[in-house]
Amino acid sequence: MRYVTAISALALVASGSMALAQDGTTACLITKTDTNPFFVKMREGAEQKAQELGIELMTFAGQYDGDHETQAQAIETCIASQADGILLLASDTSSIVSSVEQAQEAGAIVIALDTPLNPASAADATFATDNFRAGELIGEWAAARMGEGAEDARIAFLDLNVSQPTVGVLRDQGFMQGFGIDIADPGRYGDESDPRIVGHDATQGNEEGGRRAMENLLAQDPNIDVVYTINEPAAAGAYEALDALGRADEVLVTSVDGGCPGIQNVRDGVIGATAQQYPLRMAALGIEAIHQYAQDGTLPQPTEGKDFFDTGVQLVTDNPVEGIESITVDEGLELCWG
Repeated sequence: MRYVTAISALALVASGSMALAQDGTTACLITKTDTNPFFVKMREGAEQKAQELGIELMTFAGQYDGDHETQAQAIETCIASQADGILLLASDTSSIVSSVEQAQEAGAIVIALDTPLNPASAADATFATDNFRAGELIGEWAAARMGEGAEDARIAFLDLNVSQPTVGVLRDQGFMQGFGIDIADPGRYGDESDPRIVGHDATQGNEEGGRRAMENLLAQDPNIDVVYTINEPAAAGAYEALDALGRADEVLVTSVDGGCPGIQNVRDGVIGATAQQYPLRMAALGIEAIHQYAQDGTLPQPTEGKDFFDTGVQLVTDNPVEGIESITVDEGLELCWG
């Protein structure tokens, strides 16, 4: 099996075994970066399943989250290599569509992982967490934990970036619906009129960004008592900002992802609850779908009632509330990644 990682737009570095695929099937995995634990676990799942099925696998990654150009060039490499299928976590869900169409015209199946393309129909299939439901779970939990106080909550939204729509918008809007906020257009945030919303700020999905965004929103309203975060690194940064003001124990911080550091932060009280997703399963199922397509042209079918294949999500907390299904931190640690 062969592994290739896109280190930059111009340099492709080969590594690992150079054995040929057993059945002639070739697949590509293109992630946003090669450092985020979520993507690392996804690559692990793809590699394990490719080895099991005898598939030749090439892996690529952008230099940073948002590196569209490297992803587009990776697709060109996959086309030149006559790949049977591509698993793609797009940094720019709209701009990548033209490259996706070129791959499809060359005969490859293109499966979006985790992040739907814009439009979603541009991919042959999408294997993803129900990110709206992930946000909804933590929103429902936060509202239940607040009780009557939810009516007067002051909520900060720590999002990914300003680009819309994205997976972050789905989580954001899901949280709002779960908390009982009327969402105007579910494809974007910022158009709601609920007075409980203090504001939105971008974190870039990292700890430093989470701390900075939390500081910005606390400057707008020091009485924030509920925080939605796009992911667990951003949640850790938000907690640092709250802790610096002596307010960490007064604020409910929620998040999405389910990585091992994040689940440990739930145990430690940094995060009240998180929605756990399963990247290893997501990538393994994607490789299986490419293998099936290469054998007989069968396209994967979405989960009933949805326009994508739902790979699952579970609420993780040690403070469960009645009526909302959840698993414990111990159970979450058994399933975590990173």
